[in-house]
Amino acid sequence: MALTKEFEYDCEVRGPYKAVQVRQATVIKDGGEEISRNYHRHVLHPRTKSGDTWGDTDISGEDASVQAVCNAVWTDSIKSAYETFADSQQLPGTE
Repeated sequence: MALTKEFEYDCEVRGPYKAVQVRQATVIKDGGEEISRNYHRHVLHPRTKSGDTWGDTDISGEDASVQAVCNAVWTDSIKSAYETFADSQQLPGTE
């Protein structure tokens, strides 16, 4: 029988700035029967900062279902509020 690898995605939207928590399951099947399942998790925020410039987070490499969730919840007002919040945080060692 042939081994196959499939990916499944679950998303959870958390907090006032709509962080998208992504869980990717990698499923290995032998002849259609699951023999292994592993998980990888990561979090996406609506904006990223490079130097002093804010930009939309690049989600082009994410699964289409993850992109759809991000595009649905990351409104312009959420993006602006996230920038304001992040800029107000004092990071250790930057005093």
